[in-house]
Amino acid sequence: MIREGSRNVKESFEILLQGKSIIVEIDEQIVYDQLDEDESAIWSLLLASGYLKVKNINTYATDFGEWKQEYELELTNFEVGAMFRQMIRKWFSRSAGGYNDFIKALLLDDVKGMNAYMNKVVMATFSYFDTGKSPSEEAPERFYHGFVLGLMVELADRYVLTSNRESGFGRYDVMLEPRRPGDVGIIMEFKVQDSAEEKELLDTVDAALKQIKEKEYETVLIEKRISK
Repeated sequence: MIREGSRNVKESFEILLQGKSIIVEIDEQIVYDQLDEDESAIWSLLLASGYLKVKNINTYATDFGEWKQEYELELTNFEVGAMFRQMIRKWFSRSAGGYNDFIKALLLDDVKGMNAYMNKVVMATFSYFDTGKSPSEEAPERFYHGFVLGLMVELADRYVLTSNRESGFGRYDVMLEPRRPGDVGIIMEFKVQDSAEEKELLDTVDAALKQIKEKEYETVLIEKRISK
């Protein structure tokens, strides 16, 4: 359910793995044959099986006179978090064996190596329905955004990976904040080429770099005295 669930399920699970809590409605009467119909039931299932614990309960009345309960949930302990991280790594290792090549190229600032890996994966696995057809569409940008985040999941022990967070005067796409001194911070911005304004892909690259600088996305890293 987590692997094949919606974006909301994956984002909520990402929050849990960061050691934070989520707020959801819980149905204590779990009917297992209905799990595929109601993806929010995953939280009820994980709570009942001991993988989540209740941090707080908020009871309130709705506009229709009904009483609702919202549960603030978090992972039970460190061991549970480690187990889920290992589970997610196995998903990615089964789907493709070359993720380490992408990460190595990224950390070595080897743009050519990153490009070669992406081209190989795009040709082998991406479809027209994943990437769309119009440069003005947001879908391709979001698709690559999520794909690259998945590639970098193995770096969670070395970097704090965050996505779509506020920094400076806007929201960056992806930031890798190093956990150990000496490592550099990494900011990523995803762009779809606008053929009307950008004749070459390098023009699109320049537009992305300009946005990073103008919006001062590096503010968070500078405040923590991290080089980029």
